[in-house]
Amino acid sequence: MLDQTIDKNAVLDAIRQIAQVIGHSPSRAEFKARSGLSEYQVLQHFPNWREAVRAAGLEPDSTNVKLEDETLLDDWGDMVRRGRQIPTRHQYRRQGKYSPGVFEKHFGPWSSIPAKFREYAKDKPQWLDVLALIPQGPTRETLVTHPNIRSADPSGTEPSSKLTNQQSARLDGRPTYGNPIDFRGLRHEPVNEQGVVFLFGVVARELGYMVEAVQAGFPDCEAKRQVASGRWQRVRIEFEFESRNFRDHGHPPDGCDVIVCWRHNWPDCPPNLEVVELSAVIESLAKSED
Repeated sequence: MLDQTIDKNAVLDAIRQIAQVIGHSPSRAEFKARSGLSEYQVLQHFPNWREAVRAAGLEPDSTNVKLEDETLLDDWGDMVRRGRQIPTRHQYRRQGKYSPGVFEKHFGPWSSIPAKFREYAKDKPQWLDVLALIPQGPTRETLVTHPNIRSADPSGTEPSSKLTNQQSARLDGRPTYGNPIDFRGLRHEPVNEQGVVFLFGVVARELGYMVEAVQAGFPDCEAKRQVASGRWQRVRIEFEFESRNFRDHGHPPDGCDVIVCWRHNWPDCPPNLEVVELSAVIESLAKSED
């Protein structure tokens, strides 16, 4: 797994020290810039940034005013109007004013928002053009998660796995996909090394890496990561779908520093090699998104 040398108390001490220097509870950006720690190192110990700040004995930034339902729905409706279509969760995250997570806290699953908007706007003539773009029935866009990220069910029971476990005959001549995850533009889990490379590019910055070069030969990638405030260090990265592929491909352990993979399944991995298991990384990041 990712380097575990930063423990919970070290994270809390860093938050407190930065707060003393700047005179207020640090934002995520202020913390990363001054501490040399990555967001993922914080999320290893806390469900989100606000909880980490509270655990340090501080109050998170209170400048954010509680949003009303109509404020959120107005912005969602404006985006439908601009794009002439219902936005996916990922599209709204990139182009909307607020976080998709805020909508889900107010209204439930992302797929229920069109119906909520229709109910909200039915007597408001200024929204007639937007209502015309919203189908009467449920939309096809649904919020799907990694199989290990459990979604809360109103009944308190575990979500049904009948659909995900059901298997049909494979059709010849057609590609296959991994399980749905819908994570920042990647609709399905990686099924090969190329998918791992793409996903690492999506989260590299949050893991604390700045990519310098990607190449075909071993090792696959050269990057730098911050080891202290104002100090960076070069690391050599090899991409693999499963960590034990590193061994199977005959790579020398002393020629690499970090294995980035989708699944870590190499119990005897040499101790000098760090392993970044992206399935665990995106589980933490998905849970932390507001």
